[in-house]
Amino acid sequence: MEFQFELRVCQWAEREWSPTGGGASAGDAGHREDPVVVARQIGTQRRRWDTVVVECDPDGLRQRANFGERELDSDLLHVVRSAPAEWAWYRDALPDPGYPWRYVRAAVHRAADRGLVERRRGTNGRVELRRKWEYPDWVERVVAVENKPDLDASAARDLAPQLEYDVALALADEVWVATNETGASVEPALLEDVPVEAGVLTVGADGEASVGWHPRTLAADAPGTRILERPDGGGHDASAARFEYADPEWKRAKRLEIAERAYGRGWRSYVDTMRPDCRHFELDADESGALPYCAARECHQTAGECAGSCPEFEPEPPVWRTKGWPIEGGPGKGIRRLLDRQRRRQRPGLSEFES
Repeated sequence: MEFQFELRVCQWAEREWSPTGGGASAGDAGHREDPVVVARQIGTQRRRWDTVVVECDPDGLRQRANFGERELDSDLLHVVRSAPAEWAWYRDALPDPGYPWRYVRAAVHRAADRGLVERRRGTNGRVELRRKWEYPDWVERVVAVENKPDLDASAARDLAPQLEYDVALALADEVWVATNETGASVEPALLEDVPVEAGVLTVGADGEASVGWHPRTLAADAPGTRILERPDGGGHDASAARFEYADPEWKRAKRLEIAERAYGRGWRSYVDTMRPDCRHFELDADESGALPYCAARECHQTAGECAGSCPEFEPEPPVWRTKGWPIEGGPGKGIRRLLDRQRRRQRPGLSEFES
């Protein structure tokens, strides 16, 4: 199923990236010179990617930990990136946002409440701020991966417009398609109608991936083309497509927002939309990693199937949740803590055990 395939791709990317060389082996992943942050199901309002790999500057990534494990949205980024080294009224210190200043003031209060900046009341009760740390330049590249375990002709036709959108906009530095390895002398994915700018990853049954086609590096620093509407009248429709240009400044800001979401959410956040408090929920580990497993249905369930409405759902017995004081919860809470520790382990500078 696509959900499990997506998790395997995320696990492989966290262990082995980059597919074009220089990636770490499974045993060396914790000592990778160029760290990566991997997340799933994030993007923009118009486009969501299955897997996102953020290639990071090692020193910058460690400095990013000063701002905590939670993501910074666009309003908070506006504050922490421009906060002054000395006390100043927020309207003098921060760039004009292009929208009412009261929203900036609210963001300053949020940033201070999270410990990201210092805040005080200055002359005439004005809100003043001062930075605690300089926000680092920690993002080097953003890579998008579309996961299609069975990339047949029909799936390729559906996927091609999305990849063409990605290539034209060039919001990511590279775009890949990941698909199951078939063992054929020529992988079928290479014969399908997908943009030549997109790379192809073939994923084996052991969870390891290899390059079937190398991608073209996109001009992420240059203006992009956002495709708004395509002709939909078939092969004889000669009407023009509608598009608009995306300026480099917008792209830089959006790439950083995507990287921040990846940092805060990671790919293990799937557990937030499932029911690990069910007595049948388990993590099934094999050579490629650990996947959610339903002992009642004896299968790897999807996030949609693992819900309170499932006929096999049974809450954990209370006795499972009362071992130790204060109450720490049963196996479901333990699974959440395990996945959270694994996520934090990939964020240098964050304590593995403290939230």
